[in-house]
Amino acid sequence: MKSDFLLQQDVQDELLWVPSLEAAEIGVAVRNGVVTLSGTVDSLSKKIAAEHAVKRIKDVKAVAMDIEVVYPSSNRHSDADIAKAAVDALSWSSLVPKDHIHLEVENGYITLEGEVQWQYQRDAALDAVKDLQGVRGVTNLVRLTPLPSTTLVKTNIKKALQRMANIEADNIDFITEGKTIILKGKVRSWREKEEVEQAVWSTPGVSVIKDELELEL
Repeated sequence: MKSDFLLQQDVQDELLWVPSLEAAEIGVAVRNGVVTLSGTVDSLSKKIAAEHAVKRIKDVKAVAMDIEVVYPSSNRHSDADIAKAAVDALSWSSLVPKDHIHLEVENGYITLEGEVQWQYQRDAALDAVKDLQGVRGVTNLVRLTPLPSTTLVKTNIKKALQRMANIEADNIDFITEGKTIILKGKVRSWREKEEVEQAVWSTPGVSVIKDELELEL
């Protein structure tokens, strides 16, 4: 396992590879493998990009996000303006089912609610609004419709993991508890952890994931 100093260097190097970020925007602190990002950025997308960059790095145990989204005064928008833009963005998206999602905006923070059939539709709703001017954060409370039979879900998850070249499927186990899929086992990196989650989310009928995967250190 890397020292905190070496891990900090890896995080700083990885952030330099993100085209949308500037080195001076993000502060990096590491303690016992836990990375804390601080600073201010002028868009929510930059904050998300920084978080994703850190999670790609091996030996990172957890990420604390102390980055604040601050817009220049000329780019500030009222909650009403943001809400209208978000409603329009959702209606224009071909991936978001019409009239299935509603939203609230408070102090620049959007809360999405509703119900859809697929995880990609839930993700598409988030993607549609996160880049809008004035948005400081998004809470995605959109639910998925209930699970089909447990046996069918488990079979489809197993097949999905086996199809993915970058995942050691034999190291992954999962348990179904009602509508919840509990992931267990070991993965080699945050990226593999995210790929496992994405494969499971892509399985028809999955509504809730409890990720108990451990990183191999």
